[in-house]
Amino acid sequence: MVSNKQQVESLRNVKLFSSCTDKELRKVAKATDEVSMTEGTLIIDQGQTGREAFVIVEGEVIVRRNGRKVAELGAGSVVGEMSLLDKGPRTATVVCQTDCTLLVIDQRRFLGVLDEIPSISHKLMASLASKIRELDRASFG
Repeated sequence: MVSNKQQVESLRNVKLFSSCTDKELRKVAKATDEVSMTEGTLIIDQGQTGREAFVIVEGEVIVRRNGRKVAELGAGSVVGEMSLLDKGPRTATVVCQTDCTLLVIDQRRFLGVLDEIPSISHKLMASLASKIRELDRASFG
C-alpha cells in the first residue's frame, strides 16, 4: 500500500500536476484510490466513456490507438486525463505490460477538489495548453 506521502510524490512527478503546491497535491492525493493490476489487465478501452484517470506509480503500460502501439509508459505517467474534464470517449486502449500499481483519480471527486481549490484549475489549464502546443509543433512544425 502506497502512503499518502508516496501518493503526493507520485502526483508531483506527473507533468499535469508538477506546478501544484504540496497542499494542492495532498488534496488531489486524498481524491485518489490505489489499485493493483496484473500484467495483461485492460485499464482503458478505446471508445468507451471515461470517468477517471490513472497515475502509474509502479509498472509499465502499453498505449494503443486503433490497434497500433503508440507508447510505452511507466512510473510518473498519467493516462486518461481528458476524462477528468469531460465524459467523452477514450482515445486509446491502455493495457498493463507488467504488474502495476496505479492511483485512480475519479472525475467527480477531482472536480470537487477543483471547486475547493480553484488555483489547481489554472495550473492544469496551463499544463494542458503546453501539451497542446507540443502536439501542434509535432504535427505541423
